[in-house]
Amino acid sequence: MKILVINPGSTSTKLAVYENEVRIWSANISHSIEDLSVYKDVNEQFCFRKRLIVDTLKKNGIQMDFSAVIGRGGVLKPTTGGVYEICGRIIDDLKNSHLKHASNLAAPISLDIAAISGNGCKAYIADPAVTDELCDVARISGIPELPRISVLHALNSRAVARKHASETGRKYEEMNFIVVHMGGGISVSAHAYGRIVDVNNALNGEGPFSPERAGTLPASQLVDMCFGGKYSKDEIQKMICGRGGLYAHLATTDVKKVVGNIESGDMKSKLVLDSMIYSISKYIGCMHIALKQKTDAIILTGGIAYSKYVIDGLKEWIEGLAPIVVIPGEDEMEALGMNALRALRGELPLQEYNPD
Repeated sequence: MKILVINPGSTSTKLAVYENEVRIWSANISHSIEDLSVYKDVNEQFCFRKRLIVDTLKKNGIQMDFSAVIGRGGVLKPTTGGVYEICGRIIDDLKNSHLKHASNLAAPISLDIAAISGNGCKAYIADPAVTDELCDVARISGIPELPRISVLHALNSRAVARKHASETGRKYEEMNFIVVHMGGGISVSAHAYGRIVDVNNALNGEGPFSPERAGTLPASQLVDMCFGGKYSKDEIQKMICGRGGLYAHLATTDVKKVVGNIESGDMKSKLVLDSMIYSISKYIGCMHIALKQKTDAIILTGGIAYSKYVIDGLKEWIEGLAPIVVIPGEDEMEALGMNALRALRGELPLQEYNPD
């Protein structure tokens, strides 16, 4: 099976080609601000990015004879996770998405390149960030107009859970996991027998605070801030997502730098980072309850999982709940490639995109 993986980001497009489980080629196409500034929005970048992808494949001698092309999920409407064959509804919803993110281009580009490849080449997406498999009781908040929303690092979280299950000789669908993805945002998700039944909204400020997100805040004080006249709506939104968390306290999102400051005796940095570790630990405890205290493993992943300070700090709080597994970093390209391979082999059922 020959699989092309496409992952568009804000200033680059990552590509990889797999032959079964083996990555045989990869590339990262950079897009300058000058190149992108001529386009009014992300949708207008479609032809530009597609042409660069096709040209890059040709220049590197990659034959267009793929079994499947798979792209990053994009900002769809909330939907069950898994692998989806790209259809017209997916394309329409991505074009009209409320959030104009570069990942929205992955599906239409993948569909076009699959058509060029021919010979029954499939076009897929997998585990978008809007993956929503919450159990009913997890959706309800104390205000009916404010239901809880599932937004998480679904692709990497599910991929590392599958990887660990495989390494133990079991199936992901037979086990319970808490997966903690720690990056610019932090998602703590409960995986019960193949479904993500609970998770904090890692994009819009729920859960533990992170390098750039505020996390769950004191509600009444937040209301006072919103109506106090000092800050605009946009300024408060930035405090919640982008300039919250470590950045708000320490003017940096770099955990490695914060740890360096701690080692130099900076007690404020220590207090703030220890508080972030504490807030992550509390949400791990919440997800342990969501799994009825039957957690097979707690998996710590994402870029921050490289930090010995953070991992050691978490272990002090959560050791004893369940075995702790550290899988640092993330490999979205491999996760996408292996999702496509499993779908082609019939090991993963294709999901039907019908969010209504």
